[in-house]
Amino acid sequence: MIMDKYAARRFDIHKEKNIDVDVLEAIPFEYPQSGTEVVYETDEFTFVCPWTGLPDFARLTIRYVPNKLLVELKSLKYYLTSFRNVGILQEHAINRILNDLVKLIKPAAMTIEAEYKERGGIKTKAVTKYEEEGA
Repeated sequence: MIMDKYAARRFDIHKEKNIDVDVLEAIPFEYPQSGTEVVYETDEFTFVCPWTGLPDFARLTIRYVPNKLLVELKSLKYYLTSFRNVGILQEHAINRILNDLVKLIKPAAMTIEAEYKERGGIKTKAVTKYEEEGA
């Protein structure tokens, strides 16, 4: 009888509560109403599959039009790094980021886009958006 030697193999998978939202900081934006678009990009966004613990890697783009606040970059780097061992689905990860950042800075608009590395012959791209009511 052939046993699947990988069936019981697991990695340390953290829960979503381990995402460090408290590290996020906002700084004042001195040009509200200017229509400035801010874009942050990284090729180093990673987390793990909640079922297998295998890593997902993505090119992450955060695009927003600020009102009165900006995301402080060092805090954003630490926040994104806190996803590293968290078991979360690809589509859930971008929505979690959107919700956390909108709560932090209350932008006029924000888009989170992730292009995931191919796995099992399938490449995934996920996009989620927020627009301020009345905008």
